[in-house]
Amino acid sequence: MTATPSTAAVRCQGCRDGAGLDFDFSMAFQPIMDMESGQPFAYEALVRGPAEESAWSVLSQVTEETRYAFDQQCRVKAIETAVRAGLMDGPARLSINFLPNAVYSPQACIRLTLATASAVALPSERLIFEFTENEQMAEPAHVANIVASYRQMGFGTALDDFGAGHAGLNLLARFQPDIIKIDMELVRTLDESLPKRIIVAGIVRMCAELGITVIAEGIETEGELAALRQIGVRYIQGYLLARPAFEALPIVRLDAPRLAAVG
Repeated sequence: MTATPSTAAVRCQGCRDGAGLDFDFSMAFQPIMDMESGQPFAYEALVRGPAEESAWSVLSQVTEETRYAFDQQCRVKAIETAVRAGLMDGPARLSINFLPNAVYSPQACIRLTLATASAVALPSERLIFEFTENEQMAEPAHVANIVASYRQMGFGTALDDFGAGHAGLNLLARFQPDIIKIDMELVRTLDESLPKRIIVAGIVRMCAELGITVIAEGIETEGELAALRQIGVRYIQGYLLARPAFEALPIVRLDAPRLAAVG
């Protein structure tokens, strides 16, 4: 996305004061578990209505005019709510979804996030920013610039829903995030599908060569979990381990069979 100076100024002002947001929202959190240590690797912040309504009830209210302010306020809400819920009690990171097309300048649009993190003493290296492959990206070069800029600032970046979106491998060839999250449709019934296991194993090998961490999301059955561990996936997210908790960090206790290093 390329913004003229006058347009950028308007957007920047909107980001600062939340102009145009006439609705409230909050956050739920779902853990991403490290299956080797048994501890949370990160918590993903998921937008919810103020009374725990669905994400769609909030996102459906976002307009072209308010998406810049909404993107900024989501970051603030995620950080403040996670810290109140106890994020600083352990080493887990916080993963925040963002809209690449709502970032006209990585350096300018990150200022409020940095100020919020500083106010609650959350180090920047504990923040991960997720963007989804499902969002049509008019300018992949712009997204590549965001990824590079965030890396220079010490943040982690994650490509969500890998394998389900518009760009696929072409996007990964243009720039490499720190993390990819394998789309849940590839994970679903993985233990019953040889083609899916071959594809997921190929993604894991490719990412290992590129130095990219792999997270599998949407795990709902013990069979899916076992198949992922056999392939060598270390980081797991899904209802099998924990559902999102509204304004709270779920506690997950993993038993020995699930923690077995079978990869």
